[in-house]
Amino acid sequence: MRKAINIRVGIGFDAHNLRPGRRLIIGGTDFPSRKGLQGYSDADVLLHAICDSILGALAQPDIGVQFANTNPKYRGADSAKLLKTVMQNVRRLHWRIINVDCTIICDQPKVAPYASTMKKRIACLLSIDPDRVGIKAKTTEGTGLAHRRRSIAALTVVLLGRP
Repeated sequence: MRKAINIRVGIGFDAHNLRPGRRLIIGGTDFPSRKGLQGYSDADVLLHAICDSILGALAQPDIGVQFANTNPKYRGADSAKLLKTVMQNVRRLHWRIINVDCTIICDQPKVAPYASTMKKRIACLLSIDPDRVGIKAKTTEGTGLAHRRRSIAALTVVLLGRP
């Protein structure tokens, strides 16, 4: 009999419109901007996508179910705290994060100057080394997939392992 392979993969996606008068937070990192992401929580698209990729790998309901926008407890919530709650599930079920790969989809702002800071912040939240966090940014080349100066999206993939 073969021994089971103890890995799981999860994919996460999130997108939010931009709105004047809100802080712009991506990957737990503040970006200087007059517009921030619109949402019930702080609307951090990258941390939301990471949460969903982990929850998917755990075969648990998504972030919208776990942290419903109908629950006043999550109004204005710090997405880093939501990710910490998801990580409690990872540890409780005896999994660990092997790596996470992240793609931020936006025409503005420029992500490269903040990639190192985001990488360190995400690594800290996931209790992994920064070299296990991939951060990339892609523009939409005018296709309208993420409207210039109107929205930002994120796509993530996570690999979980169990000893």
